[in-house]
Amino acid sequence: MPIIVRLDLMLAKRKVRSRELAAHIGITEQNLSLLKSGKVRGIRFETLALICKFLQCQPGDLLEYEPGVETEVEDLM
Repeated sequence: MPIIVRLDLMLAKRKVRSRELAAHIGITEQNLSLLKSGKVRGIRFETLALICKFLQCQPGDLLEYEPGVETEVEDLM
């Protein structure tokens, strides 16, 4: 998928641990890990807003569009 999740970079910039963010926004560390790795199909705007509020950033700081980056599913279509 051409959407790249840059949450790990923002966590490092803010010196925040995944565990701390997960606890603050009310999701499991496992779900946060899936989000960081880009292995999710979507994210609720409410969750995205909570992440942005906690990390004091914009959604564009967390998500990036890279044309030409395809997934195996897209290759099969």
